[in-house]
Amino acid sequence: MTTPSEYRNPGPGRGDPTHAHETQAAGHHHHGHDHEHPHGHDHPAGIRGFLLGLVKPHSHDSADSVDSALDASAEGIRALKISLVVLLLTALAQAVVVWLTGSVALLADTVHNFSDALTAVPLWIAFILGRRAASRRYTYGYDRAEDLAGIFIVAMIALSAVLAGWESIRRLIDPQPITNVGVVIAAGLIGAAGNELVALYRIRVGRRIGSAALVADGLHARTDGLTSLAVVIGAIGVAAGFPLADPLIGLVITAAILIVLKGAARDVYRRLMDAVEPDVLDAAEASIRTAPGVLDVERLRVRWTGHRIRAEAAVTVDAHLTVTQGHDIAVDVHHRLLHDVPKLIDATVHVSPAAHGTDPHHALAHHNYA
Repeated sequence: MTTPSEYRNPGPGRGDPTHAHETQAAGHHHHGHDHEHPHGHDHPAGIRGFLLGLVKPHSHDSADSVDSALDASAEGIRALKISLVVLLLTALAQAVVVWLTGSVALLADTVHNFSDALTAVPLWIAFILGRRAASRRYTYGYDRAEDLAGIFIVAMIALSAVLAGWESIRRLIDPQPITNVGVVIAAGLIGAAGNELVALYRIRVGRRIGSAALVADGLHARTDGLTSLAVVIGAIGVAAGFPLADPLIGLVITAAILIVLKGAARDVYRRLMDAVEPDVLDAAEASIRTAPGVLDVERLRVRWTGHRIRAEAAVTVDAHLTVTQGHDIAVDVHHRLLHDVPKLIDATVHVSPAAHGTDPHHALAHHNYA
């Protein structure tokens, strides 16, 4: 559960083993407890809240329950498998419509949906890599592969926006007649429904396990659904005698995709830059301060790697404690962090004596180790 504490002698004349100059407790610990962590970040109620939820879903880095890292990875992989099957079935249904009608436009949209379904593969590979054990070269493991996959997904969302915008402008300049309007509407509804189901599923699982990349992949599916919905609305407009409805709706959807892109890019960027939501840090600090014997929190760093959180904490204790007593406090802090902070799988705790119990030489030596 927890690796043994480590005592270091910071310098000549400071080797009294009755004092805890530096104590560390680090390691992996998994709990089987379930904890509810309510939050108050819901979107506004009503139609406005629903629309905001479509293009700008919340990004909750702290999950509602504590799962083991392997279980979270397995759940992410399962979500990708199921959603990939749904997207392929959606594309196959559209392919049947193409075969029945011979529509070249629908053929292009079907090929697009097939290719987009396969963007789940890099993230799938990233989840598998993240389950590999750490090595002497990759000492933190391979969790970052998930964040790298997030970059690829954001690039695909950006590409969708470019293609949708280009096609809309092209049709404004050179309008093209739409034939078989009823078939186009049917195919568009199939694409919109399939992609939105996948988006809801991926985003929900991504939030629960703390995966920004999986949420981004869900947003990518949503952009495809919005594109299919644009086809439906445009076709209805054409049937009503307004031929420019198709490209104009396409421009509106392009703007919606850009909003989705902004949110996805922001979340992936923050993960790559080791950003955490303030409430995660607040929870960790509050947990540390509940540990008996902790006088103050000198330093606290928390970061995400993939869908897992790691923490480093430095606390001060009474200078007259023994090494064993300092070690016990470090172990207690370590346990509390793993228990109280959702998705935390690793914590390093540094214990040092309070300044009033040290001489200047000791203080300098400790500073060099901090």
